[in-house]
Amino acid sequence: MKKFIQNKFIAKVFTFLYLTTFTYPVSPVAADQINAAVATNFYNPFMDIVKQFEVYSGHEVNIISGSTGKLYAQIMNGAPFDIFLSADSLRPKFLIQNGKAISGTQFTYAFGKIILWSPDSNLILNNLKLTFLKQTFSHLAIANPITAPYGKAAYQVLKKIGQWDKLKSVIVRGENIGQTYHFIFSQNAELGFVSLSQVLDPQQKTKGKYLDIPIEYYDPIKQDVVVLSKGEKNSGALDLWQFLKSPQAKRIIKEYGYGLQ
Repeated sequence: MKKFIQNKFIAKVFTFLYLTTFTYPVSPVAADQINAAVATNFYNPFMDIVKQFEVYSGHEVNIISGSTGKLYAQIMNGAPFDIFLSADSLRPKFLIQNGKAISGTQFTYAFGKIILWSPDSNLILNNLKLTFLKQTFSHLAIANPITAPYGKAAYQVLKKIGQWDKLKSVIVRGENIGQTYHFIFSQNAELGFVSLSQVLDPQQKTKGKYLDIPIEYYDPIKQDVVVLSKGEKNSGALDLWQFLKSPQAKRIIKEYGYGLQ
């Protein structure tokens, strides 16, 4: 009787192993989990890119979004990120110099464009300087010029047209370009400088009017990607890095209003 019970137990074990091995779905052998740090302005286009990448590769991407400056500080302090999509080219360069990123993996995945936008079409005239000279607003939103490249670009634009000193008392600073957009969208600021990609984003219910800013008014917003040292042995991070160069990724990037190299 004891032997019968043992044999019955062994049979159940083999049945379980058979079912779990041959019946239940299994993950791809080479699938990896990737921690991707991405600048706020590129969050939504990157989400679209990641959806295609995950289907194509079988890898899983965990997205961490924030201002470029804050993400850079976290990486310097040991954050477990595998790949970094910055909103500038300097931080990736510094990370390589400090041994936090892999040499030879930095390239420009997009060129950002800054615009002046308001949900109220009447606030923005067809002339940038005239819009500010008329000043029919109480608050102007920009991203933090120190931590956010789009904030630095907004500062450069205002300096270029001689309006920084006049307007700095009414400026509301967002921690990043995403928060800056929501300041304007929620009407905590009547207008402000945001990225063109945010206004063209199909996921945003954008209304109002925007004014293109001449590219010579601010330094080129080269948005560079780099594979971090923690991602060196993560094949998924390297696959994602390569996928950013693909026609599928470039099509999405262009649709969101970014320039390409």
